[in-house]
Amino acid sequence: MLRRIYDWCIDAAHKPYALWIMAVVAFAESSFFPVPPDVMLIPMSLARPQRAWLYAAVCTVASVFGGILGYAIGALLYDSVGHWLIQFYGYGDKVEAFRAGYAEYGAWIILLKGLTPIPYKLVTITSGFANYNIWLFVVLSIIARGGRFFVVAILLNRYGEWIRAAVLILGFIVALRMF
Repeated sequence: MLRRIYDWCIDAAHKPYALWIMAVVAFAESSFFPVPPDVMLIPMSLARPQRAWLYAAVCTVASVFGGILGYAIGALLYDSVGHWLIQFYGYGDKVEAFRAGYAEYGAWIILLKGLTPIPYKLVTITSGFANYNIWLFVVLSIIARGGRFFVVAILLNRYGEWIRAAVLILGFIVALRMF
């Protein structure tokens, strides 16, 4: 099932309405969806490197709003929906460690986990569950998610043509090895 969703996202990156789909994916990934927006951000930015900044901005805004939904799930619905989502993704044993660390290291947890490939929904739901300051959560989310998506935009804007050429060459080599 996850592979089909992933493939659908990759395919959607080439549609005329891809920007909207990417925004929905970024929003949903921050609270419940299993596929990160990078699967659309990267091919879209490679196809049009000059628009990488716009794509990163859309991902950032949508991800932060999705993070607010994740926060609400943790704050208001943790006992039902939030707990189920955390268990579904196999992070149930990490929630208590996160919660304990929030008292002392909440800001660092949000910043560092927001930049990593660890599912951001874990951070958003746990932030709500731990009753972390919502305004500080939003500011830190903007910094972390914006940092993550804009680093991708910088790299793809600057090296997009080179990366595209390298991908084509690698694809050609793989195709040759199959024969």
